[in-house]
Amino acid sequence: MVENVSEPVRVRRAYDPVEDDDGTRVLVDRLWPRGVSKERAGIDVWLKDVTPSDELRSWYHHDRADRHEEFVERYRTELDDPARGEAVGQLAALVRKGGPVTLITAAKDVADSHVPVLVDHLKHVMKRT
Repeated sequence: MVENVSEPVRVRRAYDPVEDDDGTRVLVDRLWPRGVSKERAGIDVWLKDVTPSDELRSWYHHDRADRHEEFVERYRTELDDPARGEAVGQLAALVRKGGPVTLITAAKDVADSHVPVLVDHLKHVMKRT
């Protein structure tokens, strides 16, 4: 299932089949998706450094319902950290290069995951530069 969050950035679950119009497929999870072979995943780039820190991810997964707003704020702060600048810049460069970029995640509930926050952050980075 493709979610057209922002053309030319798309979102697809790692368990969905690769589509011809996916363009550059970028895994935006810290861990490789369980049960998905590298061949089946069709990942072109794996950007672990654009994902939430292990600490933040673990904290959020213990109580998603009550922590979503704080998770979003904390993850945005992490994305603004200069240490992540290179990975965020690499993702922005892929989008600028043209053609679709499909962000790949294993998250069951993509809308409640880090991916929409990342897409929003990417939009702001693209506007600034």
